[in-house]
Amino acid sequence: MSHLSSPPPKHKGEHKGHSLPRGSERGSSSRDKDRSVTVSTAVSMPAGGKGSRTNCSQSTPQKASNRLISEKSPYLLQHAYNPVDWYPWGQEAFDKARKENKPIFLSVGYSTCHWCHMMEEESFQNEEIGRLLNEDFVSVKVDREERPDVDKVYMTFVQATSSGGGWPMSVWLTPNLQPFVGGTYFPPEDGLTRVGFRTVLLRIREQWKQNKNALLENSQRVTTALLARSEICTGDRQLPPSAATMNSRCFQQLDEGYDEEYGGFAEAPKFPTPVILSFLFSYWLSHRLTQDGSRAQQMALHTLKMMANGGIRDHIGQGFHRYSTDRQWHVPHFEKMLYDQGQLVVAYSQAFQISGDEFYSDVAKGILQYVTRNLSHRSGGFYSAEDADSPPERGARPKEGAFYVWTVQEVQQLLPEPVSGATEPLTAGQLLMKHYGLTEAGNISPSQDPKGELQGQNVLTVRYSLELTAARFGLEVEAVRTLLDTGLEKLFQARKHRPKPHLDSKMLAAWNGLMVSGFAVAGAALGMERLINQATNGAKFLKRHMFDVASSRLMRTCYAGSGGTVEHSNPPSWGFLEDYAFVVRGLLDLYEASLESAWLEWALRLQDTQDRLFWDSRGGGYFCSETELGAGLPLRLKDDQDGAEPSANSVSAHNLLRLHGFTGHKDWIDKCVCLLTAFSERMRRVPVALPEMVRALSAHQQTLKQIVICGDPQAQDTKALLQCVHSIYIPNKVLILADGDPSSFLSRQLPFLNTLRRLEDRATAYVCENQACSMPITEPSELRKLLHQ
Repeated sequence: MSHLSSPPPKHKGEHKGHSLPRGSERGSSSRDKDRSVTVSTAVSMPAGGKGSRTNCSQSTPQKASNRLISEKSPYLLQHAYNPVDWYPWGQEAFDKARKENKPIFLSVGYSTCHWCHMMEEESFQNEEIGRLLNEDFVSVKVDREERPDVDKVYMTFVQATSSGGGWPMSVWLTPNLQPFVGGTYFPPEDGLTRVGFRTVLLRIREQWKQNKNALLENSQRVTTALLARSEICTGDRQLPPSAATMNSRCFQQLDEGYDEEYGGFAEAPKFPTPVILSFLFSYWLSHRLTQDGSRAQQMALHTLKMMANGGIRDHIGQGFHRYSTDRQWHVPHFEKMLYDQGQLVVAYSQAFQISGDEFYSDVAKGILQYVTRNLSHRSGGFYSAEDADSPPERGARPKEGAFYVWTVQEVQQLLPEPVSGATEPLTAGQLLMKHYGLTEAGNISPSQDPKGELQGQNVLTVRYSLELTAARFGLEVEAVRTLLDTGLEKLFQARKHRPKPHLDSKMLAAWNGLMVSGFAVAGAALGMERLINQATNGAKFLKRHMFDVASSRLMRTCYAGSGGTVEHSNPPSWGFLEDYAFVVRGLLDLYEASLESAWLEWALRLQDTQDRLFWDSRGGGYFCSETELGAGLPLRLKDDQDGAEPSANSVSAHNLLRLHGFTGHKDWIDKCVCLLTAFSERMRRVPVALPEMVRALSAHQQTLKQIVICGDPQAQDTKALLQCVHSIYIPNKVLILADGDPSSFLSRQLPFLNTLRRLEDRATAYVCENQACSMPITEPSELRKLLHQ
């Protein structure tokens, strides 16, 4: 197969099968790598990056709209005024391709994707390229966040036939939806090392006319090979592998890739990968007395501290950016994703439980403050993302990071006040610049800024501890803390006047589930009722706006309408496996935080629906999509990688274990064993690709603790026992409140609860494992001692 240009460099950790989870799966920044483009019938291109500019296609009245104008997706609406005759994914487009015998050009991206916007601006707004596409292809535009199934199928093809994957994803399909050429971002015209989009279209048009049969045969061969390669089933295996072995291998693989100096598990780009941190904490807990256990704890805590001090964290407005373009966590790709915030707040809350260091709890609170302020719908739901790009000033062309970076002059003007008591003349601005590493020339390397958009600009990153900064200027630590906090607040107020990055106001059930978990876990661990209430509001939003009572099905998406309303597409976009798995996890976390059994009851109902729609009764595990939703797609896949988000099968394995702990229903433990067995080969081969599933495997083989608190939930002695449980890191547990009512939901599920009594009419705790319970405990200190064993 001939390539049209030299293949691109591989991006570490980007393609399936790499030794580390594909943290970079959502694309790379404009500052990452040189982007050469390759194409063939088994094609290749570098990952198009995640990022975006504020709605590049301006919907001016002079331009005619295409059929995407009727869609709800912010990403599809960004293309509604292109000269391309776009179709949304659906039967109308497929019928047209078959009737006119034309190949389908499938373009997949999302609303806050920098390189998606670049390709739209350069190619899809180009009248000549629009004519080419309209005459010789049927063009289909897909929002990957609305249709993760379509994205997953064709990304599997792109990654299998090239050196990587990313967005925008560009794939050419037969009218029967089988892929034959694929890649990511294309520049409009040929360069020295790059093939232009126009050239690719012309060559594919020619091949379709002259060698169509060969293309179809090759497409069928590749699809058959992908089908065989992607099959995940139990086969002849009866049981999953040894948890001890998988744990050890996963830890060793992470240890080998660990960055001793800066934390994290790659050179660059560096992604926050919460599934890895979660694994390391679990590994530490079960290996506390060993050197490897201490090492796992140190790796996770150090990584979280370095990330929080780095520029990947927004020190002014809080929350975390998508990833760091360098090894030091310094210069981020500035986009902010909801799913990162939801997972990271759990990681920082767990770090606080383990270490007792309020540094971590402060970071967790900051993340939730950002989500509450910037990503929350007034009805309780959570928006998807904020863009990386925004105009430096009104009317200017958007630039990456413009909202977030600072010049020395700006900071000096905003913070001119002299600092009293310093050993040398010092302003508040100079103190802040020293602490956060701002320089006159800017602290962003030209190698990270090939377009020159960030010259003279600075990203705030903590360079010194408060103690060192205080010592440098002869000041008290608390005085420095106050001065820095005041300075950051002034920068925050000044930043409000800058043009804001584009907000993707689409709301996804899966990511809302992750955020409900974030608020619930943090609220319980930090003892903050207000956060638990926000988790409750998020769950209420999901039930009110994203759940169909008649069919017990979740909807995948809803959208912010005018005046604070919530809108849906017509017909509704139904949920995928990850929507059910992440929402069920969120509801289980919310029950343990709030002890309101209604959330547990809804979780059971959703799990039943998930089993009905996605369970593979032949091979074990869950498919990512319903049979009906994926009609016509060449593959029906099971996701086998814990990356930027955990695999829905990994989360489901945990959910099944927890649901069994809450109900005693044997069917769910059997399903969990079957799921873990189906993924045995993948875990054995590359355990580090599934750290979240290895955690579930360990939880299953070690058995869950049922921690039962008998008492009145409003009484102080009950609250003291609950607070004790919440303050300790115990990943493999279910927390149950037995209020003494034999007709309650949990008492009906677990009849043994009716045999547990309060001791001397005081709130009493029992820790149960393998159907045996501890002696009754009434003192929090005694409970703490037992739980630490």
